[in-house]
Amino acid sequence: MRKKTIREIDVQGKRVLVRVDFNVPIDAGRILDELRLTTALPTIEYLRAQGARIILCSHLGRPKGTVVESLRLAPIAARLSELLSVPVAAANDCVGAEAEAAVDKLTSGDVLLLENVRFHVEEEANDAAFSQRLAKLADVYVNDAFGTAHRAHASTEGVAHHLPAVAGLLMEREVDFLTRAAVEPEKPLGAIIGGAKISDKMLCVRNLLSIVDVLIIGGGMANTFLKAAGHPVGDSLVEDGQLGTASAVMQDAGERLLLPSDVVIADAFDADAQAQTVAVGEVPSDWRILDAGPESIAAIRDS
Repeated sequence: MRKKTIREIDVQGKRVLVRVDFNVPIDAGRILDELRLTTALPTIEYLRAQGARIILCSHLGRPKGTVVESLRLAPIAARLSELLSVPVAAANDCVGAEAEAAVDKLTSGDVLLLENVRFHVEEEANDAAFSQRLAKLADVYVNDAFGTAHRAHASTEGVAHHLPAVAGLLMEREVDFLTRAAVEPEKPLGAIIGGAKISDKMLCVRNLLSIVDVLIIGGGMANTFLKAAGHPVGDSLVEDGQLGTASAVMQDAGERLLLPSDVVIADAFDADAQAQTVAVGEVPSDWRILDAGPESIAAIRDS
């Protein structure tokens, strides 16, 4: 799957809007996992070396269209400054006069991080006018947010209709890897898929089952499969509207689909909650599944 990348365009002096995925865990302003920052560095450093004026945009958490102080991106800008060894400015908004003024201050090689795009409800709605406001900030659009590229939001899909659009180096790497795995996979081939929901991943699940020898289902989406298989899941996150689809997938996949056999459960979604490990058929009605258990992890290693 060939995608045009930043290596194939002239960015000298241009305003380049880069959609990154900086949705990282933060506790009291401290970033707990920097992987999504470090994997974005090659694209940012390449654009800096080419003399671009770099405008980064990302979401963080689920503020649902309101400003949530704990979900501001200033701590990420500060840490990114350290990783790049250059100042990274943090804008107070991602569109409008303040964002435009911050962009106007950029010179070649400068980096600006816009404020959380999900502070605007129009982002997840893929609002056309909001997409145009984002596009107004730049001359070129770069999508390097592989982890959220499947979502048709304003900053991932809408803005690409208004600017020349190319892939970043992280996006290129991930797409190349998936293309090789799908077209000429080395066998045996296994895949792991997780996340909270299956509704937006079911097509991916079916496609994976056409090429893999084993597909491991984890995260919150495993709960829906477990319930469809007849296991009690207590107060766990479940998409009841997808139970029929999950049942059909399990029937088609047979033994190639690997679900947890034991799970870590808690009586609340809280750091101070009581927790224990039980078999999948022993989840109490008022407890919730939070993770796969040690038996399941061992089975994954052996699969």
